[in-house]
Amino acid sequence: MPSVVVEVRVAPGERVRAGQAVVVLESMKTETVLRAAVGGVVRAVGCAKGEMVEEGRVVVEIAEDEGEEGRG
Repeated sequence: MPSVVVEVRVAPGERVRAGQAVVVLESMKTETVLRAAVGGVVRAVGCAKGEMVEEGRVVVEIAEDEGEEGRG
């Protein structure tokens, strides 16, 4: 379902941990927090606040730390 980006909480080059909130989306008046599946460094952010995004779109790309487990 299409969603509007309410907030982008990370930037390229920033270190994130698994489970950290990275983007907040809103669809049908419901907010959904997208969280990092792995710990690592943000490679790219593919969305901006106020932008409409479709299901399946990569909104944040993270270069996983070596030895990290727990993709989700």
